[in-house]
Amino acid sequence: MSKSEPTVFIVDDDEAVQQSLTMLLGTVGLNAQAYRSAEDFLDDYDPAAQPGCLLLDVRMPGMSGMELQARLAEKPTRTQVIIITGHGDVPMAVEAIKAGAVDFIEKPFRDQVLLDSIQRALELDAKARREQAERADIEAKIARLTPRERQIADLVVLGKSTKTIAYELGISQKTVDFHRVNILEKMRVDSVVELVRLMHLMRRMPVLI
Repeated sequence: MSKSEPTVFIVDDDEAVQQSLTMLLGTVGLNAQAYRSAEDFLDDYDPAAQPGCLLLDVRMPGMSGMELQARLAEKPTRTQVIIITGHGDVPMAVEAIKAGAVDFIEKPFRDQVLLDSIQRALELDAKARREQAERADIEAKIARLTPRERQIADLVVLGKSTKTIAYELGISQKTVDFHRVNILEKMRVDSVVELVRLMHLMRRMPVLI
């Protein structure tokens, strides 16, 4: 199984539950990987390299599900978590959702309810990873700019004219135009409008990884 394929990770100390969930996921063509403890999962899991989502039991020996969720929240890459429990209550559900869980599902549950939740979690994960990749690409392009080019690019994004930029930086308009051409080339855009869109897009993206 390729680590690039979405995987539904199951962390539950009940082997029967693991097998049941794995079989259910297999019926809809989803990859599954089960772990008996939070510790085993953490030892094996690389969120940056392994797309997917996590089905997580609350009560387990050792590290609890809620503790694992908190540990994952500290990592740069956000993991989409679905809490499944037979011991849930309203305060616990509120805590899990506030901590970023996609869903909180109490046993027993209908298979379709879980599958719908998993599909939503996988879509969120895919969207986040696309944004990560796009942000990394933009940041790599910005890193190619010299300090002066970055300074001018920031002023261009603010909507300032060549004349204004030249005055504020104490350089000639010709020099500003020269740098603008280099900026567009390094950022791989054809116009100032595209440059502005790219810079604003990056600033709106959450920093995930």
